[in-house]
Amino acid sequence: MNFDANNSIIFSIVLFQVISYSNQRYRIFGETLDIAVGNCLDRFARLVDLPNDPFPAYNLEQLALKGKKLIALPYTVKGMDLSLSGILSYVEHKGLQMIRTGECTAADLCFSLQETVFAMLVEITERAMAHCNSSEVLVVGGVGSNKRLQTMMSIMAEERGAKLFATDERFCIDNGAMIAQVGWHMANAKMIIDLEECITTQRFRTDQVHVVWRE
Repeated sequence: MNFDANNSIIFSIVLFQVISYSNQRYRIFGETLDIAVGNCLDRFARLVDLPNDPFPAYNLEQLALKGKKLIALPYTVKGMDLSLSGILSYVEHKGLQMIRTGECTAADLCFSLQETVFAMLVEITERAMAHCNSSEVLVVGGVGSNKRLQTMMSIMAEERGAKLFATDERFCIDNGAMIAQVGWHMANAKMIIDLEECITTQRFRTDQVHVVWRE
């Protein structure tokens, strides 16, 4: 994969951040203002009784393939940020009511939720690419393995004359290998912390990391 990390937009799905690298920092251009994308899809998947194996959002993706009706849902983009609390509240209450009354099926609602949320993500990513004059976009994170999202991102990138880099669930989901890789880079850069001084910072942000192992 000939990916140029210095001329790209990195699109992380689970927590949802649109980031780019500059001067040993990852710069955040857009993010969710409330609910993470993965959490939004997982929560609705459980509401329509989809199983957790292998993970709820994957099963929502499969059911969405059977959807035939696109239902208008709340669409909230603010600059390069987005909000998902409104759309989630809508499908949790109004959406489930529509299923019970026969106005739509669970597949229709999964399809509509996926299309609407992904449209927001693509819009924000394209705006960030224009802002940074980027010709590449890398999609990562659990939901990043969603084939429909990859297709929508690919269409956007192609229309801009850009390249999309995406992969499957082997490299998108949380795994120890990616943590070990960062640890390896940190150790090589002499970023070593004594075990007694190690603490967990739950709200540690991407742009707080000093990436000393890159120029």
